[in-house]
Amino acid sequence: MSRDYQRPVLQPTASFDWIIGSDEPGAAHRIAQETSWALLNRVRGMAHGDAQVADPEVVERVVRLAAGAGIDDIAELWASAGAHSLAGQLWRIYLLHRIAVNDPEGTAELFRIGRIADPTIHSVVAGVAEPVNPDSIAQLCDTILRGVFTGDLAIALERASSYCRIMSLGAASLADDRDASDDEHAAQLTTRALRYAGFADELHAGARRWRDGTLD
Repeated sequence: MSRDYQRPVLQPTASFDWIIGSDEPGAAHRIAQETSWALLNRVRGMAHGDAQVADPEVVERVVRLAAGAGIDDIAELWASAGAHSLAGQLWRIYLLHRIAVNDPEGTAELFRIGRIADPTIHSVVAGVAEPVNPDSIAQLCDTILRGVFTGDLAIALERASSYCRIMSLGAASLADDRDASDDEHAAQLTTRALRYAGFADELHAGARRWRDGTLD
């Protein structure tokens, strides 16, 4: 699947702020669409319906950028896009990756707890190295991100959805444990569990939209 959006001119954060706050109807949405489809098509090497041939070097550059601050300006624009759009889906994948990079210990802990809470989901999230630790979780998030640009995007989104299910279960379980001793932390974990659960639903729906051609 490909879209024939014109390749956008990337602009600095100040320009994005102006666009998001501008009175022009649909400006932010349009540019979010253009940048997300342009990135996907560029990395996949897709053009006018040709076979998907992702350039490995380009994929690696995108993964490295996501681990740093290389595409923060674009991702900030994507954050305002709905989950029914490619931009919204890419922002969710980007955010999951960034969380794992910024908090590797906490992410690994939630994943371990969540997998214990419901081990049946583990088979869906294939490929996580044992034992589960910050390095293996970082590798898993890298693999999910790479999957967006190689192979079937729907499978990558479903994998990310299952990952979020595990993280939600982990946060909810840890919230229950902390409830008696630290109400504030328990509340934070409960909110995190709900957000992960929401992401899981939205990524699963995104996979379905990709398959039926209704992802904006």
